[in-house]
Amino acid sequence: MDEALRIQQLRKQLETYAREYYIQDAPTVTDQEYDRLMHELEDLEAGHPELADPNSPTQRVIGAILPGFEKYTHARRMLSLGDIFSREELEEFVARVRKEFPGASFVAECKYDGLAMALHYEDGRFVRAVTRGDGLTGEVVTANVRTIRSVPMYIDAPGHVEVRGEVYMPKVSFERLNEVQTTLHLPLFANPRNAAAGSIRNLDTSVAASRNLEIFLYWYQNALEHGINTQAEALEAMHDMGFPVNMDFAICDTVDEIWAFIERIREKRSGLPYEIDGVVIKVNSLEQEEALGLNAKTPRYAIAYKYPAQEVQTRLDDIFLTIGRTG
Repeated sequence: MDEALRIQQLRKQLETYAREYYIQDAPTVTDQEYDRLMHELEDLEAGHPELADPNSPTQRVIGAILPGFEKYTHARRMLSLGDIFSREELEEFVARVRKEFPGASFVAECKYDGLAMALHYEDGRFVRAVTRGDGLTGEVVTANVRTIRSVPMYIDAPGHVEVRGEVYMPKVSFERLNEVQTTLHLPLFANPRNAAAGSIRNLDTSVAASRNLEIFLYWYQNALEHGINTQAEALEAMHDMGFPVNMDFAICDTVDEIWAFIERIREKRSGLPYEIDGVVIKVNSLEQEEALGLNAKTPRYAIAYKYPAQEVQTRLDDIFLTIGRTG
């Protein structure tokens, strides 16, 4: 077989195996077979430097010091959601939407506590990852996002595709990270969100690679251009393309159904392997979403129900007094 063709074949094959392992939790090959194919690809790429590709599976965890993050203007603003804290406020949101679209249905999803991210693909190839920034302009953090194993480098979709989601640090990864910080006598991270944000915005890509970050995608920015008409269809389409999507969502026609989802997630929240701080409720129809548009700072087609902050009791064992630099 032509070696250039074999390189492309191996890249796609390893991408599929990585998706099965990291996203679907259903590997179809052994670790030994995966390693054998990876070594074959490494050898072939070493013999053909002209075919180098930063999206190759061999390049995804190589550390490098970046010169700085370039800026990128979002095609559509990345906005924060308005917050609500009661059933009464949820009823008001649904009523506002139904005033314009009486038959509107909604999708309820988990709200992740992480760093908002936009991923860009051109003709199926990953080309760019951008933080939310100020909503209009974000930082290009492509090299660091490449180290997240669950992010596909290739998808089966033509033209331009932009999907958005949240980079997060699993609870177990956060605990291990702070154990390392303690061992090295370094400051502890306050929470998984801060740890994830600091990892993604670090100019040393080896830091992001070492932090075991993950991502959930929840918004297909240009879904209508690809013939997708609802938020539920967009979640299914992203899942089918190989993106990590939390398929525990609900299509709801009534406030009671939305509230039932909120209560169900509330009960399982503490047992989830990742941090959430609420539930996002979105209008299901993407055409209705476009028509509802935006307020000055938040979208009119979506709202975030926020759970009360989780509280735990701690015991103070001792206090150590030290003298500061100035006495």
